[in-house]
Amino acid sequence: MNKQELFIIFLIVLSGICDTLNQLCIKSSINTIDMHVASLKKAFILVWKIAWMPLAWLAFIFSCTSLIIWLYVLSKAALSFAYTVDSMHYIFIAFASSLILKEKVEPKRWLGTILIMGGIILVTLTGAD
Repeated sequence: MNKQELFIIFLIVLSGICDTLNQLCIKSSINTIDMHVASLKKAFILVWKIAWMPLAWLAFIFSCTSLIIWLYVLSKAALSFAYTVDSMHYIFIAFASSLILKEKVEPKRWLGTILIMGGIILVTLTGAD
């Protein structure tokens, strides 16, 4: 594997980390408010509350950063390679949900996560061309 391929893999991992942080911020924000919307007025109030949440803005920044990185990756690597390696989101989210959000991740889900890791490793060994 050459330096360019390693750099692409690094960027995909970085994009995945940004996306994971984005999801953690969104989940943490949404958990603090009542999402029951029974009228148009309540929908506007909900949007207003979300617009003033610092974690929602942080999520937006992480999302934009991830998008910029991802666009660069797509300009340099085959989509089939990049998108498969991008499956690391599943791994990052499982670990982050367990460690940061204190969610219970069932053994079957951990097994699935391990299988995804194996698939990512196999695809990564094929190279980014």
